[in-house]
Amino acid sequence: MSASHTGPEHTDPTAHTEPEHTRPAAHIGPEHTVLAVDAGNSKTDVAVVAGDGSVLATARGGGFRPPVVGVREAVDTLADAVGRAFAEAGVTAVGHVSACLANADLPVEEEQLAAALHARAWGASVDVRNDTFAILRAGVEEPRGVAVVCGAGINCVGMRPDGRVARFPALGRVSGDWGGGWGLAEEALWHAARAEDGRGAPTELARALPAHFGLGTMYALIEALHLGRVEDVRRHELTPVLFATAADGDPVARALVDRLADEVVAMAVVALTRLDLLGEEAPVLLGGGVLAARHPQLDDRVRELLAERAPKAVPRVVTARPVLGAALLGLDHLGAPARAHARVREFYERV
Repeated sequence: MSASHTGPEHTDPTAHTEPEHTRPAAHIGPEHTVLAVDAGNSKTDVAVVAGDGSVLATARGGGFRPPVVGVREAVDTLADAVGRAFAEAGVTAVGHVSACLANADLPVEEEQLAAALHARAWGASVDVRNDTFAILRAGVEEPRGVAVVCGAGINCVGMRPDGRVARFPALGRVSGDWGGGWGLAEEALWHAARAEDGRGAPTELARALPAHFGLGTMYALIEALHLGRVEDVRRHELTPVLFATAADGDPVARALVDRLADEVVAMAVVALTRLDLLGEEAPVLLGGGVLAARHPQLDDRVRELLAERAPKAVPRVVTARPVLGAALLGLDHLGAPARAHARVREFYERV
């Protein structure tokens, strides 16, 4: 399960035109241009970026869910946004496609998606990575460090400038994962149900979770979820309720938040170790809706555990749009100079 990321909302950049000073020098042709794609479960951002870092066009599209609709159909959902961005930029193809995609959790899936993007002939070359790499690259000045992303799910990746990477399958419980917004909601429901019927420890969650939906008991909420009166997708709304209950001092809720902090740090430490970064100063980027919200208990506990287990790690929350990371990875591929990286970063700091 990819860790779907949700950050601060921005104005939809569809059909966005920048002032002339952001346009590239006339000698920079399409072969030195990048199509950057950040495709999440709920939305897709694309950008056409010249080799000097000028952003020629941006567009937004729908969610990207190959496990649900299939690879070909999922790539179809990218085509509308890519077509609008190409039209705005005045190009029909680019030199390189840098795509950071949700649900590209295994190398074989990246290969399948890369082949599907090649078939579209959007660029002469294509790199496909899991969307967590976009969060990581957006938060660092060079491709070096580790990122843990906690949105709907949880994932962690790391990279070094020499091309080495660290990653996890991130397929949910089957691959040893625990946490993410969806997982937290499931755990909160489990504890609340057992508290109400007497099998578990008392917790305020037994009142707070059903109250969120205007219901009086956990039994009523269980029935509503089972019969579809409360849509299953709305379970994610319970994650903020869990954090609020923890902030009020409920021991069960607080234990769940502490467990998430431990999972975040465990993934980060393993990735740092695999990349031989544990013994040197290295950034640990925290992204996705759950971590970017900076809930005090979670944020403080993550930093406390990192200080114990990876003293040289430098934790930092990333709120930049992940498509920036895809663009920077594309410029890395082109061997673009540092000023090009700075220029595209400046663009996304303004929008």
